[in-house]
Amino acid sequence: MSELAEVILCVDELESLRLSHLELLYQEDAAVKMKISRQTFGRILDSAHQKVTDALINGKALRLGD
Repeated sequence: MSELAEVILCVDELESLRLSHLELLYQEDAAVKMKISRQTFGRILDSAHQKVTDALINGKALRLGD
């Protein structure tokens, strides 16, 4: 794993994935839980999707970070 390129998923991105896909919340409800706007939640979730997809498709390590 130490030789793989890394994709760093920040805490907010991880939380957006959890609320959206595990808790099955609508973006509006998830944004309220995170105390951010729905638009900001959407941007964070899009970023998380892009990073996870990059790691899966391109064989990169996915690291949780800041």
